[in-house]
Amino acid sequence: MRRGYKTLIDSVAMIVFVCASICSERVAAQTQQSPQLPASQASPSPSPTPAVEEGRPLHGLQGVLVETLSGKVVASQLPDQQFNPASAVKLATSLIALRTLGPQHRFATGVWTDGLLDKSTGTLTGNLYVSGRDPSFHYEHAVLLASELNHLGITKVTGDLIVAPSFTMNFSSSARRSGERLYDTLDSSLRYAEATRAWNYERTLLNDHTSLQTVPSVAVMGSVVVGPVSTGAKLVLTQKSSKLVDILKVLLCYSNNFMAERIGESLGGPEAVQRELVTLLGISSDEIKLSSSSGLGVNRISPRVMMKIYRALRAELQKNGLSPTDILPVAGIDPGTLQERFNGPTWRGSVVAKTGTLVRTDGGASALVGQMRTANGEVLLFVILNQRGSVWRFRENQDYLVMLIQNTRGGPKPFEYKPLTLMMQLSDTESTFGTSDEYEPKKGQ
Repeated sequence: MRRGYKTLIDSVAMIVFVCASICSERVAAQTQQSPQLPASQASPSPSPTPAVEEGRPLHGLQGVLVETLSGKVVASQLPDQQFNPASAVKLATSLIALRTLGPQHRFATGVWTDGLLDKSTGTLTGNLYVSGRDPSFHYEHAVLLASELNHLGITKVTGDLIVAPSFTMNFSSSARRSGERLYDTLDSSLRYAEATRAWNYERTLLNDHTSLQTVPSVAVMGSVVVGPVSTGAKLVLTQKSSKLVDILKVLLCYSNNFMAERIGESLGGPEAVQRELVTLLGISSDEIKLSSSSGLGVNRISPRVMMKIYRALRAELQKNGLSPTDILPVAGIDPGTLQERFNGPTWRGSVVAKTGTLVRTDGGASALVGQMRTANGEVLLFVILNQRGSVWRFRENQDYLVMLIQNTRGGPKPFEYKPLTLMMQLSDTESTFGTSDEYEPKKGQ
């Protein structure tokens, strides 16, 4: 546990970090050296000021690294000490996913059958198999499957619904529960109201009024079974998810642990992600420890290594004609973890970052990693890692720190960004029909 604060100097301004215990009067005295924050915009949190309140010291460990795009260090504090980055680990998973799969990658869900279809009655005599590893498969995608099966003339299945062990739905890691939810969602007589609302909302957003004129439905007469696709089954339909870049946008905005773990599994797990990072970043194996792809549990990364990860992520995005706003939450604009932070009129849109929060692990861990833009047009990259204290106080301190740095450079300036409804980003699915070899199940799928 540490107390005290550290003054950091660059060629432009003195930056005061509140890293342990500072009373509000002292902070106010320091910030008078730079343009003052208007009271109505001073804090994106409910508190009236980003400064630590008098009598409420901030206890804990803090690591900080702030750099210009060219690599000049603006501020540094314990840059080589390892911290628990919590959900900021998702930046590492996203980086390796983009490099390995590509931003245009789509996860496939295959529908198979070992039966025969009587189109005159819409009855498929046999079993229906569903396989795939789509981390974003949800209610609306299941209703879309029913619609597509109806398009093929299938309205009833006499056999079982057999889902592969890898199949998941609605962010459930249980294949059986996912299969049961799919079973109910395919059949309009069993469909949950929530599923119907999700389908109607998505179709309305897409202006697909034609699909809303009918009610998709496939009734399965048998049971739900978890098992592999039969070797004699034929592929009748392949539904592909939205592009990886769009899935990552939703994943990172809401910091969805399930989606991150599923994508991590497709990469070989956290151990494989760690090995790729060591090679890519040119670091030693003891400079990073990943126990999960989502940030849950005990992970270890220093601010300096996290900065390398973020720079590599920016470079990978740029190589594909993308920017950090294409996958990361934009503070004060996008829904999710940064919706209520930096949301004052002046600060809204000036910070693009990934949060991290673990309330109990390592005594409380919090992170904020990303980039900020200042009034002079400068973009600064930053890593702030905290642990062993109150995550709520850590967040206040992180916001104050970023805002103070912006303030020493004339204030904040929003990034160019046109937001989209996040559900739209998971609605860009593609489907193909027929018994082609486009999707072949692997062992265990």
